[in-house]
Amino acid sequence: MAKNFPSNSQLSSDNSNSSIRIAKPSSEFYSVFSEAEVLEIIHALETRLEIPLKYSYKGQGAKIWHNFYQKFVSPKWYRKSSVEIDLLRDNFAYIYENISKFSQVNVIDVGAGNSYPAKEFVARLNQLNKINQYFALDISEGLLTVSKKNFTAWFPKLEYINQQIDIENSCLPENLSGNPKIILHLGVTMGNHHNRNQVLNNFKNSMDENDLLIFTNEIGSNSQWDGIARGGCKYHAEEIYRSIKNKFGLQSQDCQLVRKYDLATDSVVANIKFRHNYTINFNVQGINQQIAIPEGKEITIWRHHKHEMSELIQELKSAGLQLVHYTTNKYSSHIMAICQLGDRNFQTPCNLSTPSPS
Repeated sequence: MAKNFPSNSQLSSDNSNSSIRIAKPSSEFYSVFSEAEVLEIIHALETRLEIPLKYSYKGQGAKIWHNFYQKFVSPKWYRKSSVEIDLLRDNFAYIYENISKFSQVNVIDVGAGNSYPAKEFVARLNQLNKINQYFALDISEGLLTVSKKNFTAWFPKLEYINQQIDIENSCLPENLSGNPKIILHLGVTMGNHHNRNQVLNNFKNSMDENDLLIFTNEIGSNSQWDGIARGGCKYHAEEIYRSIKNKFGLQSQDCQLVRKYDLATDSVVANIKFRHNYTINFNVQGINQQIAIPEGKEITIWRHHKHEMSELIQELKSAGLQLVHYTTNKYSSHIMAICQLGDRNFQTPCNLSTPSPS
């Protein structure tokens, strides 16, 4: 349903169409996103003024993320490891103790990206002949291509499977069962999700009794953010901002990138702030919809939520999961949480997705 400006919108005094800028998503935009994804983007814009961050990893976004990782996250001579690699190394003994009674396990890397954070962990399991298969799951086909190239070069004898999945909208594919699963969700992806509760429920509904869910995230108080953009909030958000302007046909002089603490979601966000009244026209394959963005309004394009421990435990409990072990890095800025099923009688519905392996 098309959205119109309210009567008190900040339009020019003559209220003419010339005061409204028109943005039309490019052909590249429609080639990257499916009809269902376009409709979800429209819904997110209408209901919460947001372009979901998860979609920034598709199309050229895969290259943007890979370049960001290579430049700012991947190990260098002066930075021998990453937080995720260090935390997996620190927790390996605990993880191995839990899987030692099984002949082999499957490693399910959700949001695998380029698969680099899991490389050392997989290598250690492989040396112990404990890994049966490695599954790379990601919303981005482009990143899965990078993952496959990397993994098959590192481990040519290990079975590698990848599948496209949106963990916010579906559980893990059913064909991943068999051996006990070690489910990895590394980086700070958990804090980037719009709907963490749904993600945790989808993980829980994909798990069996002997499975482990292992994820990392930043910890601390979001409201204590010092206002200085670092890491993803600076570099990744800047690249996403440029990409969205290009894909949506926004003029640089008509908008600006704003970073701030958002009380409503208790997150640090990066927003596009509009300096003029805009209408975004979506028109493709039966979709004909207009979204009105009044002058001064902001659209969220990047978000991150840190966890405080009491909150994390409650979120896990609400999803039917139990935190069985955790450690933090030496700066106490990041946590690795290891979870198993909690109340196994508690079930919430989700849409199973079983795309074909590539």
